[in-house]
Amino acid sequence: MSGVGTPARTTATASADTSTAPLPAPGAVGRPRPRLRPLRLNLIALALGLAGWAVLAAAGVESLPGPLPVARRAGELLADGTLEQDMLASLRRVLLGFSLGTLAAVPVGFLMGWYPLARGLLEPYVQFFRTIPPLALIPLAVVLLGIGEVPKVFVIFLAAFLSSVVAAFQGVADVDPTLVNAARVLGALDRTIFLKVVVPASAPFILVGMRIGLGSAWGTLVAAELIAAQEGLGFRMQQAQLYYDLPTIFVGLIAIGVLGLVMDRLLLLLGRRLTAWQERR
Repeated sequence: MSGVGTPARTTATASADTSTAPLPAPGAVGRPRPRLRPLRLNLIALALGLAGWAVLAAAGVESLPGPLPVARRAGELLADGTLEQDMLASLRRVLLGFSLGTLAAVPVGFLMGWYPLARGLLEPYVQFFRTIPPLALIPLAVVLLGIGEVPKVFVIFLAAFLSSVVAAFQGVADVDPTLVNAARVLGALDRTIFLKVVVPASAPFILVGMRIGLGSAWGTLVAAELIAAQEGLGFRMQQAQLYYDLPTIFVGLIAIGVLGLVMDRLLLLLGRRLTAWQERR
């Protein structure tokens, strides 16, 4: 009898323990925790960077200007409208060159990835020009296109295009063949397969290529504004170099970094919206 009663007592005890256990708060189950840690780490990194910069400037490392002189110089350039004008000029060139480069890179990458004939014809040229730095084409661009805005935008366009076209091509080439075959079995035409299967599956690759192309566009900006520019962040930094004006150079560097970071964050936000269907890790 005692052996039969033991499981009953155990079950009763477990039921009592379960009944006395605290219940989770309403809505607590499955609620994602707020992701504030990356922002805190970013702010800490920013504070540490400014502190390290101030320490190096105070130690007199190679006449390095501190944060305060750079901030004062930025205020002066903002007050007379110079910094705003330069930022708008550089932003216009980068946006135009980057947009044109991306718009050209996506269809070319799709053609290379979807049609073997197009890949055989285009890939040698793409790989050839990828080995040539866009900056090396500046003399040729000046000779062929003059010294106006066209060669500046062309150099930026080329940097963005070469970075994005490979990503678009790789995105199409890496589409799971099972998805394509399943769509064909269901009777989908090539056009439907391309629009409904290939394009969504390659979207993450395209967005990564766009981010890389954006970085290349901003990295090419300063050299592009060597071509007889009268305004722009790169132009202002080159003028400051002639007079050893380090605060102005730092203002230009920070402005380029901030503009590039904002555009990159916007691309990340766009990528999350376009690829929300994907599984997140």
